[in-house]
Amino acid sequence: MNKSLFEFASYNDSAAKRAGYSNYSYWRSTVQVFAKNKMALFFLILMMVLLTFTFIQPYLPNQNSPTKIHIDENTNMQLRNSSPDSKFWFGTNSIGQDLWARIWSGTRISLMIGFLVGLWEAFIGIIIGALWGYVRKLDRIITEIYNVIDNIPTTIILVLLTYIMRPSIGTLIFAMCMTGWLGMARFVRNQIVIIRDREYNLASRCLGTPTNRIITKNLLPYLVSVIMLRMALAIPAAIGSEVFLTYIGLGLPVSIPSLGNLINEGRAVMMVPSLRYQLIFPAIVLSLITISFYVIGNVFADAADPRNHV
Repeated sequence: MNKSLFEFASYNDSAAKRAGYSNYSYWRSTVQVFAKNKMALFFLILMMVLLTFTFIQPYLPNQNSPTKIHIDENTNMQLRNSSPDSKFWFGTNSIGQDLWARIWSGTRISLMIGFLVGLWEAFIGIIIGALWGYVRKLDRIITEIYNVIDNIPTTIILVLLTYIMRPSIGTLIFAMCMTGWLGMARFVRNQIVIIRDREYNLASRCLGTPTNRIITKNLLPYLVSVIMLRMALAIPAAIGSEVFLTYIGLGLPVSIPSLGNLINEGRAVMMVPSLRYQLIFPAIVLSLITISFYVIGNVFADAADPRNHV
């Protein structure tokens, strides 16, 4: 052997650390994959613009109150069913209220209801679903509670609660929160049952890892994508429930503008061609919100799946 062909390499601590370094970041990769979808990016920007404008609209100049009834200066009568013009961009309704102001006020209220119900569904649904799926002692108890509530049609629960309690935003939110967590809890439970007995979870239990740490560190991170999808869809679903309850006469009072009230008012005059704008404008806003959340939720769920990361 010719020793001149070989030489001992000296140990370099910094070089050794660089050999095992990876700059992979889960959330950065998720954002990068999401940003590649142009349609999702468009709806995300559209939703951000819509949300921003909805909340700053009352503070813009020359904005009318959503509850003010406008009077015709020539006749001293209510300016009823005025077609869209330079003064009233979306026209007026059947009692002379500015439809532009009512639509944005109604959008604020409906979005608030949707976000509160969606966050409650995610928070309670994830907690109950995680305990239901992982702690075997709680399985039978939570299953019985779930079956009792789930076997009563959701529509009946919503109708009874909104009928018994005084109609208000709080009543509507409470009624939808009573049953909103069921779907999320069942979904999370089924997903956790699938992965709870995998080797790394068994190893964690053998090492004495607390239950709450196993759930938060071993189980829930694998469900980020599907949970985010459910949360994104819960918001337009809550808005849809508000529209439905208003449609059957058990939603918010007429004095409180919401997308449900506006669509219900527009439905009453939709057969008159000159008054269909009262249904078209709120329906467009509701459609944009629903489609945006649906597209963003689906694309983000795919982007959050590590198998789609590079």
